[in-house]
Amino acid sequence: MVDKVIVRADPLSHKPVDLWKKYLRQGRICEPAKTLRLDAPIYENKVRFVCISDTHEKLHEILPLVPDGDVLIHAGDFTNYGDVGEVIKFNAEIGKLPHKYKIVIAGNHELGFEDGEDMNERQLAGLNMLGIKKAYEMLTNCIYLCDQTVDVYGLKVYGAPWHPMPGYSFYRSRGQALLHKWNLIPAKTDVLVTHTPPLGHGDYNSWQKCDGLLAGCAELLNTVEMRVKPKYHVFGHIHQMRGVTTNGTTTFINAAICDHKLRSEYDPIIFDLPLPPGRSKDDF
Repeated sequence: MVDKVIVRADPLSHKPVDLWKKYLRQGRICEPAKTLRLDAPIYENKVRFVCISDTHEKLHEILPLVPDGDVLIHAGDFTNYGDVGEVIKFNAEIGKLPHKYKIVIAGNHELGFEDGEDMNERQLAGLNMLGIKKAYEMLTNCIYLCDQTVDVYGLKVYGAPWHPMPGYSFYRSRGQALLHKWNLIPAKTDVLVTHTPPLGHGDYNSWQKCDGLLAGCAELLNTVEMRVKPKYHVFGHIHQMRGVTTNGTTTFINAAICDHKLRSEYDPIIFDLPLPPGRSKDDF
């Protein structure tokens, strides 16, 4: 069935600060949201999700701090440059975690993970000699998603790595190019995992390479709010904005672990979703 709602690129996509001000005037909502304590009990009728992102080769430092759960989500940037040793190390470390399902997407720092990548873009940033092709094939201890859905406990989780930061793998320009990728997200998605934040949620950043003070993607926000409407949207990328917000329909989670100096500074974030009616965890 074709989605009835069509999202179009916003003419102000390339001016995210101005566009977000416009959206706020129009009544868009971004409010702080409550989170579960990391020691909250796990229930048989609910699926416990544990969210992390942007560990930047520091996963080993937080392994003892990652709470148990049913599903682990890593929203990208688990390496610094996508080198072989970094990927092998991450795969071994994530394999030590007890979660039944471990879902991982790439971020802009997973250089070489993008199939058919335009290397001219990375050459301009001096990153063309880093990373190796198809390094994601080394990830044997997790489920790697790239524009794909996986069903866990009857819930649909979709992962996509795209972002608007030039010079890195998975870069696409703001506007129609990124919207083309977001159009691949199925409408019936319970948990959306992207590396980049949507515009206005967990995306404040002063680094000019992120187009000023707001790094999030307007087309991603509009895809989430107008068409997909997932229960949860998990992302990272902007380290200093780790936290949780809501628009009243979707809960947005910036699950960054490292701060802007790449120190493992923050805790994982957890949430629960109910199992489908009449099902138990033993069914899966």
